[in-house]
Amino acid sequence: MKTTFASRFTSFLFVLPYLAAFSIFLLFPILYGVYISLQNFELLSKEHEFVGLANYIKIFTPGTYLNDIFFRGLWVTAQFVIFSVPLLIIVGLSLAMLVNALPAKIRGLFRTFYFLPYALSASVMAVIWLMMFDTNAGFLNSMLAKLGINSIPWLTDTPWAWISLIVTTLWWTIGFNMIIFINALNEVPEDFYEAASIDGANAWNKFTKITLPSIRPVMLFIMITSTIASFNIYAQPYLLTRGGPGDTTKVLLINVLDQAFLRKEVGSASAMAIVMALLIIIISIVQFKLTSGRKGEV
Repeated sequence: MKTTFASRFTSFLFVLPYLAAFSIFLLFPILYGVYISLQNFELLSKEHEFVGLANYIKIFTPGTYLNDIFFRGLWVTAQFVIFSVPLLIIVGLSLAMLVNALPAKIRGLFRTFYFLPYALSASVMAVIWLMMFDTNAGFLNSMLAKLGINSIPWLTDTPWAWISLIVTTLWWTIGFNMIIFINALNEVPEDFYEAASIDGANAWNKFTKITLPSIRPVMLFIMITSTIASFNIYAQPYLLTRGGPGDTTKVLLINVLDQAFLRKEVGSASAMAIVMALLIIIISIVQFKLTSGRKGEV
Protein backbone atom coordinates (compact mmCIF):
# COMPACT_ATOMS: atom_id res chain seq x y z
CA MET A 1 0.00 0.00 0.00
CA LYS A 2 2.85 2.34 0.81
CA THR A 3 4.38 1.73 -2.61
CA THR A 4 1.07 2.39 -4.33
CA PHE A 5 0.53 5.61 -2.41
CA ALA A 6 4.09 6.73 -3.10
CA SER A 7 3.75 6.07 -6.84
CA ARG A 8 0.44 7.95 -6.98
CA PHE A 9 1.90 10.85 -5.04
CA THR A 10 4.91 10.94 -7.37
CA SER A 11 2.60 10.95 -10.40
CA PHE A 12 0.62 13.77 -8.83
CA LEU A 13 3.80 15.82 -8.37
CA PHE A 14 4.59 15.46 -12.06
CA VAL A 15 1.08 16.62 -13.01
CA LEU A 16 1.00 19.44 -10.43
CA PRO A 17 2.90 22.06 -12.51
CA TYR A 18 0.46 21.61 -15.39
CA LEU A 19 -2.55 21.77 -13.04
CA ALA A 20 -1.19 24.96 -11.51
CA ALA A 21 -0.59 26.57 -14.91
CA PHE A 22 -4.00 25.39 -16.17
CA SER A 23 -5.76 26.83 -13.12
CA ILE A 24 -3.92 30.16 -13.16
CA PHE A 25 -3.91 30.88 -16.89
CA LEU A 26 -7.09 29.16 -18.14
CA LEU A 27 -9.56 27.98 -15.51
CA PHE A 28 -9.47 31.07 -13.30
CA PRO A 29 -9.75 33.57 -16.22
CA ILE A 30 -12.74 31.65 -17.60
CA LEU A 31 -14.54 31.57 -14.25
CA TYR A 32 -13.70 35.21 -13.59
CA GLY A 33 -14.93 36.14 -17.07
CA VAL A 34 -18.26 34.44 -16.36
CA TYR A 35 -18.44 36.31 -13.04
CA ILE A 36 -17.76 39.65 -14.73
CA SER A 37 -20.33 38.96 -17.45
CA LEU A 38 -23.06 38.85 -14.78
CA GLN A 39 -22.30 42.41 -13.68
CA ASN A 40 -22.51 45.94 -14.98
CA PHE A 41 -18.73 45.99 -14.85
CA GLU A 42 -17.29 49.31 -16.07
CA LEU A 43 -13.53 49.41 -16.41
CA LEU A 44 -12.97 52.74 -14.58
CA SER A 45 -15.61 52.28 -11.89
CA LYS A 46 -14.99 50.74 -8.47
CA GLU A 47 -18.63 49.73 -7.99
CA HIS A 48 -19.97 46.88 -10.08
CA GLU A 49 -23.69 46.19 -10.00
CA PHE A 50 -24.82 42.56 -10.28
CA VAL A 51 -27.26 42.34 -13.20
CA GLY A 52 -27.55 38.57 -13.68
CA LEU A 53 -28.24 37.57 -17.27
CA ALA A 54 -29.04 41.11 -18.43
CA ASN A 55 -25.92 41.36 -20.60
CA TYR A 56 -26.74 38.06 -22.31
CA ILE A 57 -30.36 39.11 -22.84
CA LYS A 58 -29.21 42.33 -24.53
CA ILE A 59 -27.04 40.32 -26.92
CA PHE A 60 -30.07 38.38 -28.14
CA THR A 61 -32.55 41.28 -28.06
CA PRO A 62 -33.00 42.79 -31.55
CA GLY A 63 -32.46 46.53 -31.73
CA THR A 64 -29.97 46.78 -28.86
CA TYR A 65 -26.42 48.00 -29.37
CA LEU A 66 -24.95 44.71 -28.11
CA ASN A 67 -27.14 42.72 -30.48
CA ASP A 68 -26.02 44.86 -33.41
CA ILE A 69 -22.26 44.70 -32.83
CA PHE A 70 -22.29 41.04 -31.79
CA PHE A 71 -24.16 39.64 -34.77
CA ARG A 72 -22.55 42.04 -37.26
CA GLY A 73 -19.12 40.94 -36.02
CA LEU A 74 -20.22 37.30 -35.96
CA TRP A 75 -21.35 37.49 -39.59
CA VAL A 76 -18.01 38.98 -40.65
CA THR A 77 -16.16 36.30 -38.70
CA ALA A 78 -18.34 33.55 -40.21
CA GLN A 79 -17.48 34.80 -43.70
CA PHE A 80 -13.79 34.55 -42.92
CA VAL A 81 -14.27 31.02 -41.57
CA ILE A 82 -16.18 29.95 -44.69
CA PHE A 83 -13.52 31.38 -47.01
CA SER A 84 -10.40 30.36 -45.09
CA VAL A 85 -10.98 26.93 -43.53
CA PRO A 86 -11.40 24.98 -46.83
CA LEU A 87 -8.24 26.63 -48.16
CA LEU A 88 -6.31 25.90 -44.96
CA ILE A 89 -7.19 22.22 -45.39
CA ILE A 90 -6.77 21.91 -49.17
CA VAL A 91 -3.58 23.97 -49.46
CA GLY A 92 -2.09 22.36 -46.35
CA LEU A 93 -2.71 18.85 -47.68
CA SER A 94 -1.48 19.79 -51.17
CA LEU A 95 1.77 21.22 -49.80
CA ALA A 96 2.25 18.15 -47.61
CA MET A 97 1.90 15.83 -50.61
CA LEU A 98 4.22 17.96 -52.74
CA VAL A 99 6.90 18.14 -50.03
CA ASN A 100 6.58 14.40 -49.38
CA ALA A 101 7.18 13.74 -53.08
CA LEU A 102 10.51 15.63 -53.03
CA PRO A 103 13.86 13.83 -52.75
CA ALA A 104 14.77 13.07 -49.13
CA LYS A 105 17.85 15.30 -49.29
CA ILE A 106 15.88 18.52 -49.78
CA ARG A 107 12.60 17.52 -48.10
CA GLY A 108 13.66 18.89 -44.71
CA LEU A 109 14.65 22.22 -46.28
CA PHE A 110 11.20 22.74 -47.77
CA ARG A 111 9.50 21.71 -44.55
CA THR A 112 11.45 24.40 -42.73
CA PHE A 113 10.81 26.93 -45.50
CA TYR A 114 7.03 26.51 -45.35
CA PHE A 115 6.84 26.24 -41.55
CA LEU A 116 9.04 29.29 -40.83
CA PRO A 117 6.25 31.93 -41.16
CA TYR A 118 4.25 30.13 -38.45
CA ALA A 119 7.00 31.02 -35.97
CA LEU A 120 6.67 34.76 -36.64
CA SER A 121 4.78 37.05 -34.28
CA ALA A 122 1.61 38.82 -35.40
CA SER A 123 3.33 42.21 -35.53
CA VAL A 124 6.15 40.93 -37.75
CA MET A 125 3.61 39.25 -40.03
CA ALA A 126 1.67 42.50 -40.30
CA VAL A 127 4.73 44.59 -41.15
CA ILE A 128 5.72 42.15 -43.92
CA TRP A 129 2.29 42.15 -45.53
CA LEU A 130 1.72 45.89 -45.12
CA MET A 131 4.86 46.33 -47.19
CA MET A 132 3.43 43.91 -49.74
CA PHE A 133 -0.13 45.28 -49.91
CA ASP A 134 0.35 49.04 -49.44
CA THR A 135 -1.62 50.79 -52.19
CA ASN A 136 0.92 53.52 -52.93
CA ALA A 137 4.31 51.96 -52.23
CA GLY A 138 3.64 48.24 -51.75
CA PHE A 139 5.69 45.60 -53.52
CA LEU A 140 2.72 44.07 -55.35
CA ASN A 141 1.46 47.35 -56.77
CA SER A 142 5.00 48.33 -57.74
CA MET A 143 5.26 45.13 -59.75
CA LEU A 144 1.85 45.72 -61.31
CA ALA A 145 2.84 49.27 -62.28
CA LYS A 146 5.86 47.92 -64.19
CA LEU A 147 3.45 45.71 -66.12
CA GLY A 148 1.22 48.68 -66.90
CA ILE A 149 -1.57 47.54 -64.56
CA ASN A 150 -3.34 50.02 -62.28
CA SER A 151 -2.78 49.81 -58.54
CA ILE A 152 -5.14 47.54 -56.61
CA PRO A 153 -6.57 48.79 -53.26
CA TRP A 154 -5.56 45.62 -51.44
CA LEU A 155 -6.45 46.84 -47.95
CA THR A 156 -8.94 49.62 -48.59
CA ASP A 157 -11.62 48.11 -50.82
CA THR A 158 -13.61 44.90 -51.11
CA PRO A 159 -13.20 42.16 -52.17
CA TRP A 160 -9.46 42.90 -52.17
CA ALA A 161 -9.36 43.37 -48.39
CA TRP A 162 -10.80 39.87 -47.91
CA ILE A 163 -8.36 38.40 -50.43
CA SER A 164 -5.48 40.09 -48.63
CA LEU A 165 -6.54 38.75 -45.23
CA ILE A 166 -6.98 35.21 -46.52
CA VAL A 167 -3.64 35.23 -48.38
CA THR A 168 -1.91 36.58 -45.26
CA THR A 169 -3.54 33.93 -43.07
CA LEU A 170 -2.55 31.13 -45.45
CA TRP A 171 1.05 32.32 -45.60
CA TRP A 172 1.26 32.77 -41.84
CA THR A 173 -0.40 29.57 -40.61
CA ILE A 174 -0.34 26.97 -43.40
CA GLY A 175 2.98 25.53 -42.22
CA PHE A 176 1.37 24.05 -39.11
CA ASN A 177 -1.30 22.19 -41.09
CA MET A 178 1.30 21.04 -43.60
CA ILE A 179 3.51 19.47 -40.91
CA ILE A 180 0.54 17.66 -39.34
CA PHE A 181 -0.53 16.33 -42.75
CA ILE A 182 3.03 15.20 -43.56
CA ASN A 183 3.14 13.16 -40.36
CA ALA A 184 -0.25 11.62 -41.21
CA LEU A 185 0.82 10.77 -44.77
CA ASN A 186 3.96 9.07 -43.48
CA GLU A 187 1.79 6.78 -41.35
CA VAL A 188 -0.10 5.37 -44.36
CA PRO A 189 1.35 1.88 -45.08
CA GLU A 190 3.16 1.65 -48.40
CA ASP A 191 1.68 -1.84 -48.84
CA PHE A 192 -1.71 -0.27 -49.54
CA TYR A 193 -0.34 1.71 -52.48
CA GLU A 194 1.60 -1.27 -53.82
CA ALA A 195 -1.50 -3.46 -53.72
CA ALA A 196 -3.53 -0.73 -55.44
CA SER A 197 -0.89 -0.41 -58.18
CA ILE A 198 -1.06 -4.15 -58.82
CA ASP A 199 -4.86 -3.84 -59.15
CA GLY A 200 -4.37 -1.08 -61.74
CA ALA A 201 -5.46 1.90 -59.61
CA ASN A 202 -4.41 5.33 -60.87
CA ALA A 203 -3.12 8.22 -58.73
CA TRP A 204 -6.61 9.70 -58.19
CA ASN A 205 -8.02 6.36 -57.04
CA LYS A 206 -5.12 5.92 -54.62
CA PHE A 207 -5.73 9.39 -53.23
CA THR A 208 -9.49 9.04 -52.78
CA LYS A 209 -9.60 5.36 -51.73
CA ILE A 210 -6.42 5.08 -49.65
CA THR A 211 -4.93 8.44 -48.67
CA LEU A 212 -8.07 10.34 -47.64
CA PRO A 213 -9.66 7.49 -45.61
CA SER A 214 -6.33 6.78 -43.89
CA ILE A 215 -5.78 10.37 -42.77
CA ARG A 216 -9.42 11.10 -41.92
CA PRO A 217 -8.80 11.46 -38.14
CA VAL A 218 -6.04 13.98 -38.84
CA MET A 219 -8.27 15.74 -41.38
CA LEU A 220 -10.93 16.08 -38.67
CA PHE A 221 -8.35 17.47 -36.24
CA ILE A 222 -7.14 20.02 -38.81
CA MET A 223 -10.70 21.05 -39.67
CA ILE A 224 -11.69 21.64 -36.06
CA THR A 225 -8.49 23.45 -35.06
CA SER A 226 -8.58 25.60 -38.22
CA THR A 227 -12.22 26.51 -37.55
CA ILE A 228 -11.45 27.48 -33.95
CA ALA A 229 -8.43 29.53 -35.02
CA SER A 230 -10.41 31.25 -37.79
CA PHE A 231 -13.22 32.16 -35.39
CA ASN A 232 -10.60 33.70 -33.13
CA ILE A 233 -9.12 35.84 -35.89
CA TYR A 234 -8.02 39.24 -34.63
CA ALA A 235 -4.45 40.18 -35.53
CA GLN A 236 -4.81 40.13 -39.32
CA PRO A 237 -7.83 42.47 -39.70
CA TYR A 238 -6.81 44.68 -36.78
CA LEU A 239 -3.24 45.23 -37.96
CA LEU A 240 -3.83 45.25 -41.72
CA THR A 241 -7.27 46.77 -42.38
CA ARG A 242 -8.40 48.09 -38.97
CA GLY A 243 -11.72 46.42 -39.74
CA GLY A 244 -12.19 48.40 -42.92
CA PRO A 245 -13.27 49.37 -45.44
CA GLY A 246 -16.12 50.49 -43.24
CA ASP A 247 -16.89 47.52 -41.01
CA THR A 248 -16.61 44.87 -43.73
CA THR A 249 -13.64 43.13 -42.07
CA LYS A 250 -14.40 44.10 -38.46
CA VAL A 251 -14.54 40.66 -36.89
CA LEU A 252 -16.25 39.77 -33.63
CA LEU A 253 -13.11 39.86 -31.47
CA ILE A 254 -12.42 43.45 -32.53
CA ASN A 255 -15.94 44.40 -31.39
CA VAL A 256 -15.43 42.56 -28.10
CA LEU A 257 -12.19 44.39 -27.36
CA ASP A 258 -13.65 47.73 -28.47
CA GLN A 259 -16.55 47.17 -26.08
CA ALA A 260 -14.15 46.37 -23.24
CA PHE A 261 -11.41 48.95 -23.71
CA LEU A 262 -12.90 51.77 -25.80
CA ARG A 263 -16.41 51.86 -24.31
CA LYS A 264 -15.03 50.57 -20.95
CA GLU A 265 -17.96 48.12 -20.58
CA VAL A 266 -16.11 44.98 -19.55
CA GLY A 267 -19.20 43.14 -18.29
CA SER A 268 -21.03 43.15 -21.61
CA ALA A 269 -17.77 42.44 -23.47
CA SER A 270 -17.23 39.38 -21.28
CA ALA A 271 -20.77 38.20 -22.05
CA MET A 272 -20.04 38.54 -25.78
CA ALA A 273 -16.83 36.55 -25.38
CA ILE A 274 -18.60 33.80 -23.41
CA VAL A 275 -21.34 33.48 -26.04
CA MET A 276 -18.70 33.37 -28.76
CA ALA A 277 -16.82 30.61 -26.92
CA LEU A 278 -20.03 28.57 -26.54
CA LEU A 279 -20.76 28.96 -30.26
CA ILE A 280 -17.27 27.70 -31.14
CA ILE A 281 -17.73 24.69 -28.85
CA ILE A 282 -21.11 23.88 -30.42
CA ILE A 283 -19.75 24.21 -33.96
CA SER A 284 -16.75 21.99 -33.10
CA ILE A 285 -19.05 19.30 -31.66
CA VAL A 286 -21.29 19.45 -34.75
CA GLN A 287 -18.25 19.14 -37.03
CA PHE A 288 -17.00 16.16 -35.07
CA LYS A 289 -20.38 14.41 -35.15
CA LEU A 290 -20.88 15.01 -38.87
CA THR A 291 -17.42 14.03 -40.06
CA SER A 292 -16.28 11.26 -37.69
CA GLY A 293 -17.34 7.80 -38.77
CA ARG A 294 -18.09 4.83 -36.60
CA LYS A 295 -15.34 2.55 -35.44
CA GLY A 296 -14.27 0.21 -38.15
CA GLU A 297 -15.59 2.45 -40.90
CA VAL A 298 -13.23 3.44 -43.72
